[in-house]
Amino acid sequence: MSGGSGKTALLAAGGTGGHLFPALSLREALLKRGWRVAIATDKRAGAYISGVPAEDFSAIEAATITAGNPLKAAISVMKLGRGVLQSRKIISRLKADIVVGFGGYPTVPPLVAARSLGVAALVHEQNAVLGRANRFLLKAGAALATGFPDPKGAEAAKKVVFTGNPVRAMVLAAAERPYEPLGSEGKFHLLVFGGSQGARVFSELVPQAVRLMPEELRARLDLVQQCRPEDLEAARADYAAAGITPDLEPFFGDLPGRIAAAHLVISRAGASTVSELAVIGRPAILVPLPHALDQDQAANARLLDDIGGGWLMEQKTLTPEKLASTLADLIARPDRLAEAAAAARKAGRPDGAERLADAVEALSERGIQS
Repeated sequence: MSGGSGKTALLAAGGTGGHLFPALSLREALLKRGWRVAIATDKRAGAYISGVPAEDFSAIEAATITAGNPLKAAISVMKLGRGVLQSRKIISRLKADIVVGFGGYPTVPPLVAARSLGVAALVHEQNAVLGRANRFLLKAGAALATGFPDPKGAEAAKKVVFTGNPVRAMVLAAAERPYEPLGSEGKFHLLVFGGSQGARVFSELVPQAVRLMPEELRARLDLVQQCRPEDLEAARADYAAAGITPDLEPFFGDLPGRIAAAHLVISRAGASTVSELAVIGRPAILVPLPHALDQDQAANARLLDDIGGGWLMEQKTLTPEKLASTLADLIARPDRLAEAAAAARKAGRPDGAERLADAVEALSERGIQS
């Protein structure tokens, strides 16, 4: 353990980027303050935690509890129980002063263990609607930090603090690039991405919309798009038929920089995506993941839509014709894009990691919440 604070935090997160990126951003902020920071997650974490020393990483046993199958539910409860026992040992070994959860069922055992040991517990909700794991942990007495103001479900918390969502260092670097207004005849830089559950629909929808646009507008398109590997060739063929040659890749390691270079983004509306768009200050057509149990992405997108920082469009009603018309209208009215970029930036919280670190330090000083 090094640094001036002499304190230790255990950060627990589900093994996806949406949960782990905020946790890793908080880790960096706390390390700079002299904390020791350990990570607990599940086996999906992979390359996300490549910079975390082995002694500060633990894979916790956890499971999602689903109704309808008593045997599976019983097995899940047993796994969670084993995870709590694992977590108690980890917390005791680390002498952790606080445990912070970032959503997903792998956060449940460490936070429950913290409460049982009298260690301060805090959950951070990235979305505009609290997830099921975080709702459960509030009932167990954890304090709540939020990525968006007044998320649905926060009323159940005894203590709430709005911190914003921690964003990565590369996002803060990208945010230093000002929005470059679209010229009357210049290239229109369009970025499309959607993760594994969004890339396929965009790989089908966007090429069809581009083909419906007037030829003079298609000629102005500078298109960068994330596609799943199995969709790349079909998307390239569709765009070739439309007379354009986009930059198509299955993954962009420099996505924040590409966001900063765009006049417009088309994407899903995950919490990290919406927060990064706001911090960088870029307008977006946001297409929430449909059929989500809590409709969290729709709530996230609505926050930017309501302030004029983007446009919420539901997948079930977003046709190629509608998208083509929307793109043509925005290209013809670059002032709307510039105004949306400015509105999005006003909603950004670039200091989310520092504000969350402040909340962690304050709660660790007070100790366990009653």
